[in-house]
Amino acid sequence: QLQLVESGGGLAQPGGSLRLSCAASGFTLGDYAMGWFRQAPGKEREGIACISSSGTGGSTNYGDSVAGRFTISRDNAKNTVYLQMNALEPEDTAVYYCAVSRSYYYCSGLTQYDYHYWGQGTQVTVSS
Repeated sequence: QLQLVESGGGLAQPGGSLRLSCAASGFTLGDYAMGWFRQAPGKEREGIACISSSGTGGSTNYGDSVAGRFTISRDNAKNTVYLQMNALEPEDTAVYYCAVSRSYYYCSGLTQYDYHYWGQGTQVTVSS
């Protein structure tokens, strides 16, 4: 039974940092391209980062709103993908989701329709 479980969310102050984890079970996460998305109330789900499969080099892409502040990575031994979030802003407040790319190996884009097998999400709140 494949499953994705996000964790690590919580409350941070502007300028602070959080690290989100997405633990996979039932499949080998390193064989797939993975993405991180977020959705705030009243807004569409936004693609923020993706990483290609380990076999294709693990290259990364980022949305413009988070480039330079967020870093996606994976630990194949733990079957987990991470999102390191630095220089957090109130606009980063959202529920964060991880998902598997439909393109299997590569980051095909940062639209939600390019991904499937979603986790349940973890809440991130950035407030002073």
